[in-house]
Amino acid sequence: MAEADPDDTDAGSKNAVWVALIGNVLVAATKAGAAAFTGSSAMLSEAVHSFVDTGNEVLLLYGMRVAKKKADRDHPAGYGRELYFWSFIVALLVFALGAGVSIFQGVHRVISPQPIDNPIVSEVVLAAAFLFEGWSWVVSLRQFNKAKGPLGYYEAFVKSKDPPLFMVLFEDSAALIGIVIAAVGTVLAANFDMPRADGMSSILIGLVLACTSTLLARESKSLLIGEKADSQLIKSILEIANRSCGPSRANGVLTIQMAPDQIMAAMSFEFDDALSAPEIEEMIADIERRIHEAHPEVTSLFIKPQNPQQYTQTVRDRFGENVEEATREPQTPVTN
Repeated sequence: MAEADPDDTDAGSKNAVWVALIGNVLVAATKAGAAAFTGSSAMLSEAVHSFVDTGNEVLLLYGMRVAKKKADRDHPAGYGRELYFWSFIVALLVFALGAGVSIFQGVHRVISPQPIDNPIVSEVVLAAAFLFEGWSWVVSLRQFNKAKGPLGYYEAFVKSKDPPLFMVLFEDSAALIGIVIAAVGTVLAANFDMPRADGMSSILIGLVLACTSTLLARESKSLLIGEKADSQLIKSILEIANRSCGPSRANGVLTIQMAPDQIMAAMSFEFDDALSAPEIEEMIADIERRIHEAHPEVTSLFIKPQNPQQYTQTVRDRFGENVEEATREPQTPVTN
């Protein structure tokens, strides 16, 4: 992902979530009323989907708030991973409630098809829902484009450290696809004497949600168990350290992304033998200051004195067969 001001990114993500929440509340209430009035299975699936999305936005906002709590004695690394935990729960809810209920309802209606009453109501409601969801989708897409920089969409999704940023976009995209599927099913069932099309569209909506939740769960799990920071940020940290240390040299740095704006870093450093203890302390303080000024998201930095041989052995012991991947030099991203 392109480097951006953490405060701007956080504000943009929160704004996208709030817009999605407002849109989903309006859409869910409208769809639920239409489902009760028309008896449409696809409309019921869409209503469930929107209610699940509404709950998801609430959980994301809660996770974003709790992740800002200051570190304490019980949680010395802070609460940043709360956001990644709730993001993972959101992905599971999309699968268990959204996809599960839609597929179950669709199978039931395929086995026991029923005509749709007043299909014009469903069509009007779906059109309105498409406008609401489209508004939310445009907001989330603009924010994602701003954050992704020159990366492609999938690459930016995989490398993103900010779940609300891509979750809202994925949910809105799935919602728009689901609305189109529901509309097609409603038209076929009401106008072409194909009552099973309503149930089939519900199953297709469930499959779309299942695919979406699988992708979201995979990325959220990866962040939850601890991903490294962006490769370009790691490269920048090493360059700053090596510019500030004279004949001393940084061997390498290991990072863990604790939250979108919280990174923990551990640096291996070979200090010049001629330096005294006070000089080493002053150098470490200067390196920490410079890195924090350039990258305020690096909230914790630990520096360990090691010669290159000790560092290499430590990396081999930790990463084993993955040592080449772990120590690979960060590459400059290729623009589209």
